[in-house]
Amino acid sequence: MSAPLPRRSLAAGVAALFLAAVSVAGTAPAVASDNGLALTPQMGWNSWNAFHCSIDETKIKGAADALVSTGLSAAGYTYVNVDDCWQAGTRDANGRLQADPTRFPAGIKALADYVHGKGLKFGIYATPGTRTCGNIYNGYPGALGSKGHEALDARTFADWGVDYLKYDWCLANEDGVDPQAGFTLMRDSLKDAGRPILYSIHREPQLPVDSWRADVANSWRTTPDIGDSWGSMIGIAHANQPLAGYARPGAWNDPDMLEVGNGGMTATEYRTHMSLWAEMAAPLLVGTNLATASSSTVGILTNADVLAVSQDTLGKQGTVVSSSGGLVVMSRPLADGSRAVTLTNETGSTATIATTASALGIGGSSSYTLKDLWSKATTRTVGSVSASVPSHATVMYRVTPAAGSTVYLSDLQPTSSTNGWGPVEKDTSVGEAAAGDGHTLTVNGTTYAKGLGAHAASDVRYALGSGCTTVTADVGVDDEKTTAGSVVFQIWKDTTKVADSGVKTYTQAATHLTADVTGGSTLRLVVTDAGDGVGSDHADWGNAQLTCGTGTGSAPVSVEAEKGTRGGAATAPNCSACSGGAKVGFLGNGAGNDVTLSVTVPAAGTRQLGVAYLTSGARSFSVSVNGGAAIQLTLDGSSWDIPLNSALVDVALNAGANTIRFYNASGPAPDLDMITVF
Repeated sequence: MSAPLPRRSLAAGVAALFLAAVSVAGTAPAVASDNGLALTPQMGWNSWNAFHCSIDETKIKGAADALVSTGLSAAGYTYVNVDDCWQAGTRDANGRLQADPTRFPAGIKALADYVHGKGLKFGIYATPGTRTCGNIYNGYPGALGSKGHEALDARTFADWGVDYLKYDWCLANEDGVDPQAGFTLMRDSLKDAGRPILYSIHREPQLPVDSWRADVANSWRTTPDIGDSWGSMIGIAHANQPLAGYARPGAWNDPDMLEVGNGGMTATEYRTHMSLWAEMAAPLLVGTNLATASSSTVGILTNADVLAVSQDTLGKQGTVVSSSGGLVVMSRPLADGSRAVTLTNETGSTATIATTASALGIGGSSSYTLKDLWSKATTRTVGSVSASVPSHATVMYRVTPAAGSTVYLSDLQPTSSTNGWGPVEKDTSVGEAAAGDGHTLTVNGTTYAKGLGAHAASDVRYALGSGCTTVTADVGVDDEKTTAGSVVFQIWKDTTKVADSGVKTYTQAATHLTADVTGGSTLRLVVTDAGDGVGSDHADWGNAQLTCGTGTGSAPVSVEAEKGTRGGAATAPNCSACSGGAKVGFLGNGAGNDVTLSVTVPAAGTRQLGVAYLTSGARSFSVSVNGGAAIQLTLDGSSWDIPLNSALVDVALNAGANTIRFYNASGPAPDLDMITVF
């Protein structure tokens, strides 16, 4: 809640917070409040941002109803919290707080019972001084703070069935209340009342964040009140970020409620808001009118992957890895050994934000899986973590160490690439100047389903993981140039050249290159001309592969879709941009219109299935492994001509031969280019 920003600026408040953070660096963590609550950050709804003082019984019941009907409660939003302005102007004859009889004619206990009947929990508001913030700033009548009534108010809340208390400072210092003593007194009173009540304390910006708060409360406000604007939200995130050392299960930094859905920011900015609050292990209290919440708002609030980060049981708040020029990287360790990573662009234009697994605190693996928690795309990397991030957007990844294996370089994202003609192509020759216009990689009649199509002068760079050892490739001039073309292929480890093909001409067979890149941080694949200019210098890196790890992992296995067994109306038309020059189409609209592929692996276990597909608009596959229950895979795209390689799903495979069937019994399916088992 509650007041407009009192007395001093956000910048001054932020400065005080930074000083407070410096004072605790290197200290041991404080013991959190021991009531057993908020072992992950609390989730729910609060009335203030949507209604301020204009609340009543009908609005609170409506919010409880909407939490259930929208699916928010199923996603974990369980608290329905009544903020300030619920009280009658005076206490009753016994000194007990009482509800405003016009706004809440049935009383607070009846309202709490209604909320409990929905399977939800009920929260209420009080203050440690003599007045609430509504009294001070909003003209609400009465003087209704808990000073001198702490034990009675705690018992009253317990009798009513309250599950959550927001205890708001509201200039209690003017009533002679010491912050630590006042907040601790209510903590002890709640314990004595005999009901588990989550205890959230709220400061004003002139009060520093002190280490005692984690010993007193389940959460504590760290910032001034949030506003529904980009500037307010991102400024509050900055203020909360340095305080990560205080947060732990049962005790959380609280940078204020969510503004998602209130209309002052774009959907992109609201996704950033949600991402940062999850990354910072902040309480997630929805602050919008749920009766009018759009499907977009509900979708942002219920993103299961983002909420899994928020509610991770390790209980660590994310920390800033780098911040420069409005480009901010944060990393949060998670219980399964992965990291939640946010790449936030605070500037006014699109920018590339890049970091490494080592900088994120998860180095040491040979490769990593990156899952984008908003787009749901999954990719692999050997150490570089980067994205092109639009203005005010956040790309949020879950970065997981992958088992050691050999991977095709065309399945990895380079950190940079330059090319003498058009873009470097994945799994096709360079073709002409446009992306995706190449052909099957072919050198002296030998074709390659995997590899890179380049043109002199070219330089493609990859970040090397700590366990990467060997690069191999078959190199030569592509057959699409039949009368000219001469190049030199080089492999570099950092600043050292570790392999050189010598001059390769258009008449020669491919040369197999092997290079040791052990201990390197950057891999460079370089193509130069042979001293006679770059005309016709179409250069293929056939089957370019990187081996990483101990060698105990199984190598990837790829299968072209057109090699499978088709059923019904399924066809295998040519597809120049597809990995094998063809794809399988007309899948779906009936279970019989299918394709079944055979994959052989050396050992049983869970593997990742990569799906290269083509679609224009959203379509779905049903994927059945060895005749088992189907996995539903919904995919999106914008082209029937250029495949996408971003879909990954976990599958359980048997040792030896396995069948993987793609179909859709009830609607159209995407076209299928190939699959890869990692």
